[in-house]
Amino acid sequence: MGNKLKPCCLPSNSISGKHLVSDLEFGVKIKANTDKMVRIGGSFLMGTNDKEQFQLDGESPVREIYLDDFYIDIKTVTNRDFKVFIDNTSYKTDASKFGWSFVFHKFISRRTSANVKEAVSGAEWWRKVEGASWNHPEGPGSNIKKRMDHPVVHVSWNDAKAYCNWSGKRLPTEAEWEFSARGGLEQKKYPWGNNLTPNGKHKCNIWQGIFPNKNTKSDGYEATAPSLSFEPNGYGIYNTSGNVWEWCNDWFTTTHNKNNVAHTNPKGPTTGTTKVTKGGSYLCHESYCNRYRVSARTATTPDTSTGHTGFRCAVSI
Repeated sequence: MGNKLKPCCLPSNSISGKHLVSDLEFGVKIKANTDKMVRIGGSFLMGTNDKEQFQLDGESPVREIYLDDFYIDIKTVTNRDFKVFIDNTSYKTDASKFGWSFVFHKFISRRTSANVKEAVSGAEWWRKVEGASWNHPEGPGSNIKKRMDHPVVHVSWNDAKAYCNWSGKRLPTEAEWEFSARGGLEQKKYPWGNNLTPNGKHKCNIWQGIFPNKNTKSDGYEATAPSLSFEPNGYGIYNTSGNVWEWCNDWFTTTHNKNNVAHTNPKGPTTGTTKVTKGGSYLCHESYCNRYRVSARTATTPDTSTGHTGFRCAVSI
């Protein structure tokens, strides 16, 4: 495995170039509905020293973290959920404002492809598609009618935060997200253990075949799977490996030593230019990017949107 950030994970639209100041919103403006959330908290070992880690991503060292109890969604926010938000607020996502978003090459129709002029250098499977947005995931002519229970995608960190504010919730910190993803297991690669496919059974939605051109879909999916697919982890939480990358509230850093990181309820740096995402996506494959491991992480600018990035919410107690 390599040990650097690779653009199959999260390309950047390069619009957010300035040094930004954190705007952590942990106060609840309205009473959040916690019916489809679980309450968890406690101590765990965050990060990894595993040889498969991407060292330059800052996956190590392993450090003990304590978290006060909090609520977290058992599933990612779906298209159905996000539509309610849009219908109630008339919010305009970053992709809609910019007029484009990143779409994986295999999902672009022949008609739309004729108008696509730009791709990500070194990762040409990512195409800049005019008109791609949360409700038109592959660009003009596409829709979400049969994907209402799938995770919403083409949402930036800004969009995710806006949804959270509207719902009285917030984005989870990276520590909260990783604690949730582990499901009570200690230092395992995946939410269910160390074997990716125990007894030959697929436990998550990732790429099978030869990336980026041949996906055998042996897990049942080529793109997103419904948010409640596969078995939940020990906390009853779904799809924390694969399916879609998930935004965390933290600014990205690769420094986690004892001198500059709080080990009780850490919230990450107070400034930065890119935000943490966790979990990997349906495009992750062991030959290129096995960041569907629970310790894995990557980052991109807060206004970037892609066809494989979504989010789930948390609530403070």
